[in-house]
Amino acid sequence: MSYRLHSILLGTTIRTHRSIPPHLICRAWFCSGRFRNQTHMESHASCEAVVGDSELLVKKMATICNAGPAKLQVIADFDATLTKYQVNGCRGQSSHGLVQQEDTEYDKKRQELYEHYHPLEFSPTIPIEEKAKLMEEWWTKTHGLLIEGGLTYDGIRQSVADSTIAFREGVVELFEFLEERDIPILIFSAGLADIIEEVLRQKIHRLFKNVKIVSNRMVFDNNGHLVSFQGKTIHSLNKNEHALDMAAPLHDRLGDNIDAPTYENASVKTRRNVLLLGDHIGDLGMSDGLNYENRISAGFLNDNVENSLDSYRKAFDVVYLVS
Repeated sequence: MSYRLHSILLGTTIRTHRSIPPHLICRAWFCSGRFRNQTHMESHASCEAVVGDSELLVKKMATICNAGPAKLQVIADFDATLTKYQVNGCRGQSSHGLVQQEDTEYDKKRQELYEHYHPLEFSPTIPIEEKAKLMEEWWTKTHGLLIEGGLTYDGIRQSVADSTIAFREGVVELFEFLEERDIPILIFSAGLADIIEEVLRQKIHRLFKNVKIVSNRMVFDNNGHLVSFQGKTIHSLNKNEHALDMAAPLHDRLGDNIDAPTYENASVKTRRNVLLLGDHIGDLGMSDGLNYENRISAGFLNDNVENSLDSYRKAFDVVYLVS
């Protein structure tokens, strides 16, 4: 996470890097033209940031700072946004991808689905309506395989323990910073809510009272076997206001009963300033329905940088080129 994001939350102008850990600092420049092969990773502890309209970003930052933390909320995607896209030179795992089923044939089948549908998800030639139907199809098939393969509580715990999934540098500090100031965080993910919670428990060893999740929630029987999923399927292209009523707080234990979503709509409606974090242009829909007044959107461009930077720069207020 960058110093600029922290400066928004601190409500102060950027004057010194002294109070921010070095790994939270990135080098930024403002560009008004197309990508000119200017980007490079300076080190594993830094990142490049591209801002399309510097004056607009500064204006938004000033407005949000002046309103203070009581008017702010944070909405963040999980996979490849809060978590690393690359780990030890390899593609980082997602909350879906880290699952290991007892029968490895089901892992192979889910991988085959990934290899078929993932290129379609980012294809620039497929119309968005057709692409959304393909994503619904992919998620439905994947969830069906998880159920058919007999996923269990123990399988989830072991999958997370064996995984290489890792949070980006600065995420824990950012979450602690927000919790101290009672700024709510909504993790809005097309992944698996139960896996996300288990990752928090095992990798960070704590949960946060200000965090709620909108994601695909599993339903287990009395023996701890997955039998279904709650509510509508959330995939990468339908993360919008229609899924907000599925938000729920973090649960202390895997399989805790969930009676009903408890998203504090009254409180959220008074928070008209939004900091949105995502790695997909479709993530911009996460703030739909919030009736916000000011929004700063930060996009993490993880792959296919040269072909995608222009569209990301136009869509997001700031684009981070990080791994």
